[in-house]
Amino acid sequence: MHESSDEHMLERILKDNDELAKHNRLHLGELGSFAINFMSAPGAGKTTLLSHTIRALKKLDHSLCVIEGDMVGDLDANRLRSEDVPVAQVSTGRSCHLDAQMIARLLHDGLIAKSDFLFIENVGNLVCPAEFPLGEHKRVVLLSVTEGDDKPLKYPVIFHTCDAVVFSKCDLLPYVQFDLPRATACVKNINSQIPCFALSVVNGQGMDEWLGWLAEGLRRHKSNRQSACQAL
Repeated sequence: MHESSDEHMLERILKDNDELAKHNRLHLGELGSFAINFMSAPGAGKTTLLSHTIRALKKLDHSLCVIEGDMVGDLDANRLRSEDVPVAQVSTGRSCHLDAQMIARLLHDGLIAKSDFLFIENVGNLVCPAEFPLGEHKRVVLLSVTEGDDKPLKYPVIFHTCDAVVFSKCDLLPYVQFDLPRATACVKNINSQIPCFALSVVNGQGMDEWLGWLAEGLRRHKSNRQSACQAL
């Protein structure tokens, strides 16, 4: 009986989060921002990738805003603020992921600036963020080559629900036991249509392809918004 009650409560929490995520997406539509949720295990390089991505996109005259999620502290938020972009910090406390309610508070309080891109850095975790959409338009999972190449098999949900996978720190491939083709095959086994990017911010490997994917996503986002407005 107790187990059934817990399952019902979890279903209710997930349902409420999904409904609020849809509400958040409407707000993001009003801002015109293309929102991307970055997820990974701790230390996969989300903040570093965001820093380099922000610098590259700013050179192309794109406007950017960041939501930084951490259980405690503001080290990553301050790193990203040094890139001279607006950063909203969310301290989740005991919670191991961001949820739609946390994003909704920022949106309703007017703390998210209108921008081309809204990057959301989730709490480092390959489990909890998978089941909590935030209202984002795309979900990206980072998998560092310093982790095991079997991670997609061990944490399939997050790889099944994401829109792109980034294999980060690829400059370290000669020094670690990480089979990139095997990891890619594992991802494709779970999500056959998903694009995979092998990146290194140290030597620039794969960055052009990554930035091209972001640019195409923004182009499609703007086109869809324009079509929706014309239909009203």
